[in-house]
Amino acid sequence: MFRALARASAALGPQAAGWVRNMASHQLLVAPPKALLKPLSIPNRLLLGPGPSNLAPRILVAGGLQMIGHMHKEMFQIMDEIKQGIQYVFQTKNPLTLAISGSGHCALEAALFNLLEPGDSFLVGANGIWGQRAADIGERIGAQVHPMIKDPGGHYTLQDVEEGLARHKPVLLFLTQGESSSGVLQPLDGYGALCHRYQCLLLVDSVASLGGVPIYMDQQGIDVLYSGSQKVLNAPPGTSLISFSDKAKNKIYSRKTKPVSFYLDMKWLANIWGCDDQPRIYHHTTPVISLYSLRESLALMAEQGLENSWRQHREATAYLQERLQGLGLQLFVKDPAIRLPTVTTVAAPTGYNWRDIVTYVMDNFDIEITGGLGPSLGKDPPPPAGASDRPAGLQRHPGECGPSDPRPAGGPATLPPEQAVIGSLWPTLPEGPGGGPGANRLCGQSGPRGRGTQEGQDRQLPQPQDVLLLFERHLPEMDHVGSGPMAPPQ
Repeated sequence: MFRALARASAALGPQAAGWVRNMASHQLLVAPPKALLKPLSIPNRLLLGPGPSNLAPRILVAGGLQMIGHMHKEMFQIMDEIKQGIQYVFQTKNPLTLAISGSGHCALEAALFNLLEPGDSFLVGANGIWGQRAADIGERIGAQVHPMIKDPGGHYTLQDVEEGLARHKPVLLFLTQGESSSGVLQPLDGYGALCHRYQCLLLVDSVASLGGVPIYMDQQGIDVLYSGSQKVLNAPPGTSLISFSDKAKNKIYSRKTKPVSFYLDMKWLANIWGCDDQPRIYHHTTPVISLYSLRESLALMAEQGLENSWRQHREATAYLQERLQGLGLQLFVKDPAIRLPTVTTVAAPTGYNWRDIVTYVMDNFDIEITGGLGPSLGKDPPPPAGASDRPAGLQRHPGECGPSDPRPAGGPATLPPEQAVIGSLWPTLPEGPGGGPGANRLCGQSGPRGRGTQEGQDRQLPQPQDVLLLFERHLPEMDHVGSGPMAPPQ
């Protein structure tokens, strides 16, 4: 065969040369970018903002494994294991459970594109940015959207929901369990049963809460649940988790019209994820490497155990809030029962520009903390009783080094840009496994100002309790709004 190819190549020599000349008959107008001729440089940072999280070493290793085909049997095995992991973290036995090749927004669209048809009545709990996004998508589909609007910091009671169900007779209700734009935890017990009494499905966003807050999809009567990969799970962003009850599946399979998106058509996705007991047919090229990482993140959660993860978040949050209040700061969510353990929103001292604080911490300590986002932008929410400071967002996010470390997650806060944001703080647990000063080391990260050198990789990042001390020491040094540059740390 090789001899035949060689003879053919010799015979076609002049003709092949002509083909090459024709292919290169135009001069290149765009030169190779100089930036791409340099090595990739990534700073080492402690990510305590709205996400993504620092990655665990095991997840980093998974991301460096060799590619296999997305239709190989070994890939299908990985996908099956991911489905089992999602069923565990969601606490569901739903067969229609899978990962979406896209972020949490993509999972939200997958849910709405498949459940809603033009003219359907859609009831939306809009107490933050994620309810607003759900309402926007519903309008684009052509649904009759009925937002239940609450000010930042509010949540929905069973009475609120029942009034909306009775008035609008929706086919679907949207609620956000962890409203990261305000730091509110939405209760879920009883809401599924209430929806079902009104022949309505319940859709829940758990992007900022999954793994940090208890959720029981089947027992709480949730019909559609979705989450993201980059929060508590500490996986890279770009994949999301979703599951549909039998009621929701029946709604999808009895549609009168096709979903507006082929890419997110759940019948096709159910097939490629092995949810329909039919031979798998190519639909799209799944993100193979990202699925390796997601599989490992779910494995880490399974090894740690959901109840341990919930407990660590609860303890870490209690410690964080105690320390923050010890600094004289006021928490935005007044009712402790509805404070989201993965996102703590806090009032900052009056007269400080949150952008200056965020920049100061990033430039001097390589720590990411974040500011406001969403519906309360430009609006001054009422301060907690007795507080003179204005509320602002503070988020926290984990890095992850192994099962001995606490694994809190965070999400973006949505608060006015003129309000000061102290930051996203991830506290060390005061006691217990992985607790105490110095117990948390973010593997593969550098200390302050580390820039990817081996020395930086071997140093420790500042501990979360040191971040609290940072504000104790340097907040008085930071200039007030409108003044000049802030003094560097001593």
